[in-house]
Amino acid sequence: MSSVLNENFDYGQLDKIIEQHEPTAVIAILQDIQEIYRYLPPEIFPYLAEKLHTSESRIYSIATFYENFSLDPKGKYVIKVCDGTACHVRKSVPILNYLREELGLDEKKKTTDDLSFTVETVSCLGACGLAPVMTVNDEVHSGMTPESAAALLGSLKEAL
Repeated sequence: MSSVLNENFDYGQLDKIIEQHEPTAVIAILQDIQEIYRYLPPEIFPYLAEKLHTSESRIYSIATFYENFSLDPKGKYVIKVCDGTACHVRKSVPILNYLREELGLDEKKKTTDDLSFTVETVSCLGACGLAPVMTVNDEVHSGMTPESAAALLGSLKEAL
C-alpha cells in the first residue's frame, strides 16, 4: 500500500460517496466505489484512510476479507458461471470452457485486455432448479449450453 496520491485520479467522486455515508460505513463506501469503477482502485486506500481517520491497513483488510470486492479491474460485462453441484452435473464446465476459449481467458486471466469481459466461476448462484446458470452483470440466464452462451456472448459483443 502506498500513501502517495495519484494526481490523475478523480477524488471528487470519492468525496461524494463519503458524504453519503457515516465514516464508520466502510463496507458501504467500498461497495459504492466498486459500483463506479467495477473494482477498488489502489488510489482509494490512502485517500479513504485520511478522510475516514483510520488506517490504510484497516480499509485494505475489509476489502480483501469480503469476496465480493475486487482489487483487479473488471470488464464492462462480468459473466459468472455457476459451478455448484446442480450446475456442474448439468454441464456448466463446457460453458465455462467455451467462454474462456472464445475470450482468450483462463483460470488466472479472468478479464480481457480491453476490459470488455470478465469471466468468473462461483460456487452457487442459488438458482439450482434453473441449472446450468450464469449471470451477466447480475442478470440471470438459465438453462445455458455452450451454444446459448455463444449467442449471448455475440449479442454482448455487438452491444460494445
